[in-house]
Amino acid sequence: MPTHLPPAMSTPTLILYGTALSGHTHRVELFLNLLGLPYRRIDMPAAQRKTPKFLRLNPLGQIPVLQDGELVLADSNAILVYLARRYAPGSAWLPDDPVGAARVQRWLSLAAGEIAFGAARARATALWGDPGIPLAPMQQLADKALGLMEEVLARQPFLAGDAPTLADVACYAYIAHAPEGGIALEPYPQVGAWIARVRALPGFVPMPESRS
Repeated sequence: MPTHLPPAMSTPTLILYGTALSGHTHRVELFLNLLGLPYRRIDMPAAQRKTPKFLRLNPLGQIPVLQDGELVLADSNAILVYLARRYAPGSAWLPDDPVGAARVQRWLSLAAGEIAFGAARARATALWGDPGIPLAPMQQLADKALGLMEEVLARQPFLAGDAPTLADVACYAYIAHAPEGGIALEPYPQVGAWIARVRALPGFVPMPESRS
């Protein structure tokens, strides 16, 4: 039950239910650290997600779940939006202007779509799933996402513009760890440079490497 206490702030302690090897959990944990918010992570392995206690927090039995006082939120991207609006209002993490907000939303959708069903699913299949499941469909989706990222990052340092946003937080973990699922990043040098820029952000915390 890791406890993370960045610089003291006048905010309540947040509780994050998840696991260290979950990219969905990591995107929330990463953002909490980037914001310097105190929080406590409670490990929630698969078996415990079926218990009545956890299902009261999220009836879908999925991680992550964030508890902020009496407020309970599920879905990693929804949690990111909440944290940005609640604890970093007016910041570049989630722009207020319509165009900036739409650019971020585009990548949140990609994180929940092509990245989730491509690189993320390939990693989960390689680490915990059926090795007989063909990689090709997941590789195709991963290549679509990586190709788009490569094109965008050739023009700007971060996914939604010149500054890091929730777009980068949402996409980082499963892209950076795509090789664990057999997805090569070498053909995408701009993506590799972006990964390095995200890792250089103040407050960055890595997701542990998985067995391969």
